[in-house]
Amino acid sequence: MTRLDRSFHALADPTRRAVLAQLTGGEASVSQLAEPFAVSLPTFLAHLRVLEEGGLIHTRKQGRVRLCRLATGGYAPLQEWLEAQRQLWEGRSDRLAEFVTREPES
Repeated sequence: MTRLDRSFHALADPTRRAVLAQLTGGEASVSQLAEPFAVSLPTFLAHLRVLEEGGLIHTRKQGRVRLCRLATGGYAPLQEWLEAQRQLWEGRSDRLAEFVTREPES
């Protein structure tokens, strides 16, 4: 599985997307991140592992506390892929519009 695949896999789950949204406010401990969710700690840690494998977050241990933060540049592969898709589909849409509005040849 490529990093892009792992990133999209990480974003596929609403819990993981919510964790990413929480982290936009800055670094947070695992317990702070897990608090809003009604899941067991092992299940929540599995979500964090998927996010980290997807390159979207970094974790580090400080004493007995594990801290999480958004990964710098973590969204770059996703943005590049989405931009390529946008250009592809805009080009196709432009060609379709040109075809539809073209004057019929006599």
